[in-house]
Amino acid sequence: MPIQKFAPMTKNFPTFDCDAHVTEPPWLWERAKDWLSKDEYEALKNTIWYDAESQQLIVNGKAGAGIGSQRIGGSAGMVNVLSLAGPGLKHDIQRALNVRNLNPKTALTREQADYIDHKGSYEPKPRLRDMDVQGIDQVMIIPTDIDTYPWLLNAVGAKAMCKAYNDWAFEYCQENPERLYFAAMLPMQDPKFAEQEVYRVAGKGCRVGLVRPIDAMGNYPIQPKYDRVWRAMEETGVVYGMHPFPAFGSLKPPGYTEQHSGAELISLTATTSGLPHSFLINVQDFQAEASLWVVMVLMSGFFDRFPKLKAAVFEASSTWLSFILDECDKNYKLYRNERRLRPLKKLPSETFFERCVTGFEGDEAPPSRLPEFYENILAWSSDVYHHDGDDAWRAIDTMRKCELPESYQAKFLGGNARKLYGIDAPKKFIADRVTEIERPDWWPTEEEVKWSLDPQASVRH
Repeated sequence: MPIQKFAPMTKNFPTFDCDAHVTEPPWLWERAKDWLSKDEYEALKNTIWYDAESQQLIVNGKAGAGIGSQRIGGSAGMVNVLSLAGPGLKHDIQRALNVRNLNPKTALTREQADYIDHKGSYEPKPRLRDMDVQGIDQVMIIPTDIDTYPWLLNAVGAKAMCKAYNDWAFEYCQENPERLYFAAMLPMQDPKFAEQEVYRVAGKGCRVGLVRPIDAMGNYPIQPKYDRVWRAMEETGVVYGMHPFPAFGSLKPPGYTEQHSGAELISLTATTSGLPHSFLINVQDFQAEASLWVVMVLMSGFFDRFPKLKAAVFEASSTWLSFILDECDKNYKLYRNERRLRPLKKLPSETFFERCVTGFEGDEAPPSRLPEFYENILAWSSDVYHHDGDDAWRAIDTMRKCELPESYQAKFLGGNARKLYGIDAPKKFIADRVTEIERPDWWPTEEEVKWSLDPQASVRH
């Protein structure tokens, strides 16, 4: 059988992956009755329900909603981008598999698609095995269908969905509580429900409450009505986890015309311009939502009102942050005398450095070239198992090429995240890279991978 080989590497510190994903499996709904009251269960069925017979997610009465988190096991001729990036599934390999699927004669079979549908995306034991190969000692798991949940119209149904997911995620993490941690979903449709869920999940040891920074149904998440949620986070130590996403808007109610996200404008621009590539949607969407939120909370005095609250900016890269913080500082100094809000207690950049971290991915080199700026605010994110995910060894390789001292590597790849979340380092950690993975006979050869990277390889003939 083919052997996929990797260069030997070692590390001298434990890693913490602050943003990796799970895909919400069908049995989350099958088991929901175990976790919910009768009224909550009925509200869940009427608000967001996975129909096993048709294999569709039904949201607000609309079938076929969501981005397919519940599709598990693989389908012939398809690559599931939500559960793809497991050990060794580097982007060049993904490209080769996608090129195969362009031709019915070479397209993946059901069994082959199942092989690359990584079960750790929805089962904990396979994930722990994958983490051992990927150099990931500890991880914070985050759900996938992030563009769906803010649009749930029934607040009780939203509460039920969050409760069901959080209890499933908690059970998932019990396989190894020293290595697996979950970020909780919060029903922001109703501030009281969200507050109650913060206290409930904090009792289960949860460290992060997830909030999507969009104005879905007029609910931008720094409005005064949410003050009770932030006070609950201060009291419990739960971190405000801000996670952006592409703004597909497929669940916007009929007649709702308000723009809910800067990412929505980017998606519209890409679509109406007929751009054949998803670069704008896949990259700028995340940064648009994140940068707007950062400016809003820093310039509004949000953190002055909640002096114990801490926050994490997830999946938005980090290179843009230095520019944003510099502009916020300049703007505040220049216009502070015209400000109609209370004066800030500190410069925006100082507040961010004290209270926040920002995620970054392993192929980002700029942070390694600016270690003094990022020293205490950078936290590595693998984004596994989504298609753009990669392992800790990729991040370490990027840092070493930039000649970043190991003390910074240890902070960026785990120390800063553990400090923010109040999590102890594991008693043991992965020191050596796994250098060989046995693959099936149909695995792409080096020649096929090289050929598939030619732009012409993806042109249908």
